[in-house]
Amino acid sequence: MKRNPSMHIYDGLDRELISLLRNDGRAPLSKLADALGVSRGTVQNRLDRLLENGTLHGFTIRVREDYEADDIRAVMMIEVAGKSTSQVIKKLRGMPELQKLHTTNGSWDLVAEVLTTNLSEFDRVLREVRMIDGVLNSETSILLSSV
Repeated sequence: MKRNPSMHIYDGLDRELISLLRNDGRAPLSKLADALGVSRGTVQNRLDRLLENGTLHGFTIRVREDYEADDIRAVMMIEVAGKSTSQVIKKLRGMPELQKLHTTNGSWDLVAEVLTTNLSEFDRVLREVRMIDGVLNSETSILLSSV
């Protein structure tokens, strides 16, 4: 049973550990322990607690910026009707093409980072998002290059 991460008070060691993992999610326990000046057991206990309380969702890789150079990347702003935000978020999380999903303020309720391999797949994703009950409006901008 996952606890609410907001109930946990993070100390300097937690923050340093998370920072190290952001830089290298595959770092061995011994390397993390050396960098933090603590035992491997301490690192393992901290990792277990951060995973259990939902602070850490898992470990992933990062790829070179140009690895997915031919893919279509975009940012989609989404307006949601009334109190249907939770339902909409649940459906959007089920779409693998939406790499990240953020809540926001202002005219748009959600911002999604979209990644597809071609324009026809991109078009399909846009249509699927717009068909979700509770989605009132959306605006999407294709990302052309990173500067």
